Amino acid sequence: MTVTPRHQWIEAPRRSQRARTAELARTTQELTPVVDAHRRLRGPYTAAGTIARALVPLILETAPGTVTDHTIELLTVAPELRGTVPATRETLTSLAVPEERTRFYSRLRTLRIAHGLAEFLRDHAANAPGGPYGLTVENVHAADATDRELLAVLLRRIDPALLRLTLCGAPDGAEAAEGTESLAEALERHAERVEPLPLSEADTLVLSGSRDLAWEYIASDCTDDTPALKAAYHALPLPERAALHDRRAAELEATGEASLLLGAVPYHREHGTDPAGVGVRALRTGLDTCIDTGFYEATVDFGRRGRALVDQDRDRDQWWAFTTKMTTSLAALSRPEEAEALYDEARALCADPAVHLQAAYATAMLYTRHHGTERRDHQTALGWINEAIALSTLLPDERQRAFHTVFHQNGLALIENHLGRPEEALRLVTEGLARLERELGPDEHRLHRSVLRYNRAQVYAGLGRLDEALDDFTDVIAEDPNYPEYHFDRAGVLRRLGRDDEALTEYETAMRLSPPFPELYYNRGDLRAARGNVDGALADFAYVLDIEPRYVDAHVNLAGLLVEIGDTRWAAEVVAAGLAVDPANAYLLCLLGRLESEAGHADRARAALDAAVAADPRCAEALATRAVLSFETGDLPGAVEDFSRSLEIAQDPVVLFNRGSVHEELGRWKEAAADFDRVVELDPEGPDGWLRRGACRLRLGDEPGGRSDLRRFTALAPERAPEAVALGAPAGG
Repeated sequence: MTVTPRHQWIEAPRRSQRARTAELARTTQELTPVVDAHRRLRGPYTAAGTIARALVPLILETAPGTVTDHTIELLTVAPELRGTVPATRETLTSLAVPEERTRFYSRLRTLRIAHGLAEFLRDHAANAPGGPYGLTVENVHAADATDRELLAVLLRRIDPALLRLTLCGAPDGAEAAEGTESLAEALERHAERVEPLPLSEADTLVLSGSRDLAWEYIASDCTDDTPALKAAYHALPLPERAALHDRRAAELEATGEASLLLGAVPYHREHGTDPAGVGVRALRTGLDTCIDTGFYEATVDFGRRGRALVDQDRDRDQWWAFTTKMTTSLAALSRPEEAEALYDEARALCADPAVHLQAAYATAMLYTRHHGTERRDHQTALGWINEAIALSTLLPDERQRAFHTVFHQNGLALIENHLGRPEEALRLVTEGLARLERELGPDEHRLHRSVLRYNRAQVYAGLGRLDEALDDFTDVIAEDPNYPEYHFDRAGVLRRLGRDDEALTEYETAMRLSPPFPELYYNRGDLRAARGNVDGALADFAYVLDIEPRYVDAHVNLAGLLVEIGDTRWAAEVVAAGLAVDPANAYLLCLLGRLESEAGHADRARAALDAAVAADPRCAEALATRAVLSFETGDLPGAVEDFSRSLEIAQDPVVLFNRGSVHEELGRWKEAAADFDRVVELDPEGPDGWLRRGACRLRLGDEPGGRSDLRRFTALAPERAPEAVALGAPAGG
């Protein structure tokens, strides 16, 4: 019997113990040498970058297209590859100078990168000769949130028969990562726990300390858990220890590798001989890089460490930089209460107008978009944003005054939109754009100008002014062609305008410019389904669920298509998976009812449809489906009641036709004729409405009306003329 392999999880207190266990459990050749994920080495994506630096040079020689397809992901996790992999998809966001950075990446960007990297590894492992392969990752317990998120995605999406992961960490190391699935959950579902070998005497032996052993520990960037090395390090006098940290930092800086500036270099500098000087500057470099690339957990960590070393009275600018970039990241991580507490602290500690200006704007954004529903308060947000605008108008420099006033009025526009006043939002954004055009040079604040125009496009779209929205989206794309969200949103407007071919092109452009994200493929799948490309739609919806299994609407759409084409087995699997995520989803329960009915399980179908209606009494589809079941099981009055409730919600010609058919069964010819009147009105090219209305008219004694309807039926469906004849039409139609 063939045993399907699973990924492996080795948990033990010592790395040497885990290494021996992994070696014994190894059944395949390794894709790369053992990867160390300890965030102290290179910060965010320590593990991912190590893998990329090991594989990319080889893959460029054998399958360069695999690298080209994932340029964004690879350069994000391993910036050292910029000399090898050309960066061809820069955006105004990535190119903006720090003082003009007014937009930050979504917190979900790292999840998109994780999915792109998963596909990069999957494709390489599938195409490289000599597989299957293994990949061992150490120090998982100390990995950055970005690597934990990636490892969770790899565990779920990579077939262990193709590439078997062996993750190694100390106890309690599988801490949660934000995203689709935490690492702890992924390990529980997709990996088997390997019993570690017992500790050996060498694992616990502590030798007398020496400076050489202390240096060995520092040279490991203080990640080696060998007791003898740690004991020697702690035995050194603090000045000697600090000098060794300086020595190690200098060695690493000399390599010129950018990712070291996010891990080991700032660690050694803050423990070296000048923590408040060179140490703070190293932390600031890490802080700035991480917030600009969307590594928000790491930004919070750098902010905390920097604030511990900087005196806010003596170095206000550095203290505020660590504080405000920390708060921005906390808001992005859905931790607005922590951010607000820091803003309150800043307001209490100093009277610096610049600090109060930025804090007022940011607090307004917390109250209008980041706080949960229980604390969200647009009126409070108005108070804070008006304070920011008032302070902006007092700035002495004319150009700074113009920019900051417009920037904060853009925030006011967002609040106005949230308050249901889109016309006022539109006025604010339009006037702001005009002012920047008048008062700034053409190359100043290009990013913010594009953001303003993008915001105006969204307001136009919300107001239904689609041509104007399209013009703004087109202008924004001309200015910033590599930003995928612009193409995604322009596609949505094109769809609403009925320009489906162009919308499809825009979706595919966004796919080329971005690591995968589910909304993009979901929308393309919806468009493909509407255009009759069932296979394409099925592929898109299935892919959405591959990258985001909790995307309930994709479960609904995929299952619905499968039911329509008769693939009930796959449909049942999709419905079950969707209901595991959202047990009270009316549409999934409705589909379950259809599947059970088609399988002949009337009682189970009724239970599912009753649950669907209970979950959403205004789900027209559930009511109509339950009505069909009632009709099929002989409950004609119940069928009429549910069809009628469904029609109160949505006038659907199919539901009207079905209710008319039930009225016919009950001998209610007048009511049936009225329903078929409406069917013919809504769908004049559908022959069946004319046929059934004609039959009802004949029953009611309206011979001319009935024969006229039957002639119309025959004209629309000449091949079915005998049906009309049977109901009393002249043989010639």
